[in-house]
Amino acid sequence: MAIGRYSTLDTKAMYSQYTSILFDEKKLITLPVLTYGRRRHSLFMTTIESISLLKPVTYAEISSCEAEDWQHPMLEMFRPIVEEHEKQKARLYLIPSSFDDEYDPDFSPQPTSASDLPELHQWTMKFVVSVLEIWAGRRSPSQLTRMCHRKIFTELHARAGSMKEVGKLRTIHQSEPLDGICESVVTVRYGERLRALSVRFEGVDNRWLCTALDLL
Repeated sequence: MAIGRYSTLDTKAMYSQYTSILFDEKKLITLPVLTYGRRRHSLFMTTIESISLLKPVTYAEISSCEAEDWQHPMLEMFRPIVEEHEKQKARLYLIPSSFDDEYDPDFSPQPTSASDLPELHQWTMKFVVSVLEIWAGRRSPSQLTRMCHRKIFTELHARAGSMKEVGKLRTIHQSEPLDGICESVVTVRYGERLRALSVRFEGVDNRWLCTALDLL
């Protein structure tokens, strides 16, 4: 029996020479080209090259540390909810220095938290430099009117121009015993002599206010 141009024997020979597709773990084996008589035939129009079936996949190691972000392939809804803890307000609070002044309750000085005021270190440095220049007669005391309590400003004004030179800052040490209070000790050089300047600031009415200023 003939099928087209080939006989039954040729057909059997064709199927007997058919090589099945073999698989291993990673590669697809290329199909062979069959030969019939004088003609060469391929099962496909183009030869199939080796195709990678399996590709290596790497997974990130799952950590049990709570501080690390989860690497699990899951939806955002399953991530742990991080609760933000509110900062506790200080139980101790500042009572502004009054220097025996009496105030009406509606107009009395109101304490202010340090978190609502300028940064202390830079504020103290600027203030001390201005004080040293006032004592040397290089700056007007009126520039520190809003930064000083009335009593401290009176003392500062009285000492204006009393120094022959402007002192040079050496070191500064600060502490905050309570929220809204800053106590600083600044070492100042006058010629060959080192002196200590103590300053106290209080947070009052949304600003830092100098309530103590002593040169030792």
